[in-house]
Amino acid sequence: MCVALKNVGSHKIFMTTNTQNTGKFADLGIGQKLLTILTNKGFVTPTPIQHQVISGALEGKDVVGIAQTGTGKTLAFGIPMIQRLAQNGGQGLIVVPTRELALQVEASLSQIGGSLGLKTAIVIGGVSQHSQVRAIKRDPHVVIATPGRLVDLMDQGIYKLNNVNVITLDEADRMLDVGFLPQIKMILQTAPQEKQVMLFSATMPKAISSLASKFMRLPLRIEIAPQGTSSKNIEQEIFVITKSDKMRLLDSLLEKYKDDTTLIFSRTKHGAKRIARDIRHMGHTATEIHGNRSQPQRERALEGFTKGKYRVMVATDIAARGIDVKDITLVINFDLPDNCEDYVHRIGRTGRAGRSGKAISFVTPPEKADVRKIEQLIRKTLPVLDLPTLPPQRSKAPMEPRPEGSGVRRGRNSGNPSRDDAGGRNKGKSSSGSAYSGKGKRFSSGKRNGGFPQGSSRGKMSGGNRRRSGTR
Repeated sequence: MCVALKNVGSHKIFMTTNTQNTGKFADLGIGQKLLTILTNKGFVTPTPIQHQVISGALEGKDVVGIAQTGTGKTLAFGIPMIQRLAQNGGQGLIVVPTRELALQVEASLSQIGGSLGLKTAIVIGGVSQHSQVRAIKRDPHVVIATPGRLVDLMDQGIYKLNNVNVITLDEADRMLDVGFLPQIKMILQTAPQEKQVMLFSATMPKAISSLASKFMRLPLRIEIAPQGTSSKNIEQEIFVITKSDKMRLLDSLLEKYKDDTTLIFSRTKHGAKRIARDIRHMGHTATEIHGNRSQPQRERALEGFTKGKYRVMVATDIAARGIDVKDITLVINFDLPDNCEDYVHRIGRTGRAGRSGKAISFVTPPEKADVRKIEQLIRKTLPVLDLPTLPPQRSKAPMEPRPEGSGVRRGRNSGNPSRDDAGGRNKGKSSSGSAYSGKGKRFSSGKRNGGFPQGSSRGKMSGGNRRRSGTR
């Protein structure tokens, strides 16, 4: 379905496309060098969002993409960004709500752009700023950043947007949910007027529509699935239970689904820590990820969960979007989320790539009205199951020793691990903490065969193969 573009007063009506015929990457106008890399990596058939976005984005059109987490958005904006920067020079900027998503996006871009000589820098909180400053001074092709830390480095005069000609806002609704609208506006206002803007979001609240109207030029709007759509592969059910009995029910479910890789959501950071401690006391391997953990701790937790060291991970909504952990078969909402949209993102951690999954939510009697709102959003009724026979209340879990490296140093170059992403407190504030350096790549090929130049990214590529200085 396509709708013609029109201007109505000062507002824009977007072209909308939601066909599901995905074809092949070879049909989308991707350059041969990049297409060969995609094929060698096993990418042959694009997802619906990739199929609808890539061709228009390669032409330099602004894009508004409405799609859920796990639909392949990173390559949908990453492929056009890499190809356009390789052809035209300049710098790309990707703004995301969380540190984990920034690291994931960088890994995905490096996977397809590394052999072309793509250089990236990551700007996030929770680690030292020094390596990030060095990475920025090396003039990377793409900067991936969380909003607060990015604006902080802009305020310090370390990072300037003068050369940015492609901007992507990923998980835009999440960034606005936690108060980053002022930072997003500042970034878009500071960037050069002539730029391509791609915005991706699971929902389309009024604030995002206003952003698109003000900062984008007749964007192509792609809506892959209606807002609030959840995967058909996810079996959803709820238990109505008192708050005091939640842990006993969790004890029962973890024993019943003892072979499942399980992601549990808590509403608060302190709750996540307590739940993970109690699960370990039950005899299960468990870790947690939330805003009070330092960046190295969060990375170790995520790596351990991904590689199977931990069967259970307890998280706040910091992990509800953008965390790419395969084979999660069970999601448990120990607490319902603060807003209905986050329910969709939470359960979307399972049932991915055609696999089946299960999502179980604990609902206290006063929260029944919240369930009705969720049902209205997802347009289905959630079955209420009878409570199983609950095991006896366990003894209180003993206090655990503080993990090595958990101390938080204060100051500009250390940062507060609970700041500068969608899971931290101080939401929406400019962070004055640290940053993270992406992997510097040596350039290997020039413009004529689809790679990046051997010199500065400021300007079009040359065809030479000179090594770029200062990459070590």
